[in-house]
Amino acid sequence: MKRGPSPFNIASVVLGLAFLYAPIVILVVYSFNASRLVTVWGGFSTRWYVALFQDAQMLDAVWVTLRVGVLSATLATVLGTLAAVALVRGGFRGRTALAGGVYATLVMPEVILGLSLLLLFVAAGLPRGFWTVTLSHSTLTLAYATVVVQARLATFDRNLEEAAQDLGCPPWKAFALVTLPGIAPAVAAAWMLAFTLSLDDLVIASFTSGPGATTLPMRLYSQVRLGVDPKINAVSTLLIGLVATGVIAVYLTQQRRRGRGGPGK
Repeated sequence: MKRGPSPFNIASVVLGLAFLYAPIVILVVYSFNASRLVTVWGGFSTRWYVALFQDAQMLDAVWVTLRVGVLSATLATVLGTLAAVALVRGGFRGRTALAGGVYATLVMPEVILGLSLLLLFVAAGLPRGFWTVTLSHSTLTLAYATVVVQARLATFDRNLEEAAQDLGCPPWKAFALVTLPGIAPAVAAAWMLAFTLSLDDLVIASFTSGPGATTLPMRLYSQVRLGVDPKINAVSTLLIGLVATGVIAVYLTQQRRRGRGGPGK
């Protein structure tokens, strides 16, 4: 007879989920708080969302963050996919060195990485600003994108690509028409992970940003040091909704592909 989960296991799961998600739920609830005191409930209101959209500096930080996130995630995903192909299928001598260089950022402290990038940009004479933050975030998220795509590519049936080549497809075209659609869910997941990490980064952006390139985490951190503004709850709730929408969209896309019997099945 199959027994259900024990009360201890149920309690452990509930407490674990509460520990992870209760702060997020509280933040979302208090973003609709009418009171200026973030710890005192003053009734339901959307006044802080209205105030948020009237805060030019906060909106500018959101816009910079989204642009940096999209560009850096796209660059990291493209380079990460190419690196994954080289690591899975390449037999060259420098493969181990390439893998070590790519994976180094996974274990390297962000403070060290941010300082190293700062010294690089100074030595190269590049003015710190939007593009230095974008390149830095691409460097940070490249390894994560590579790991995600590599895991899917390692289990991909290469016979499908070889069959396309036997039918006359050049290698690059066979990869684009056969392999890439097959690993598309992993590529999308890698992009979402890179985008989320870019949205979250504070340390590296603090080292590599300049005038006109203040990201949202930097703006929030500077404001929290002076006191918690209720608008922070509002903008955080919007970001949570944005990321959750992206994750759900990727999940539904993968489920639809599996339901149709596509390559992701």
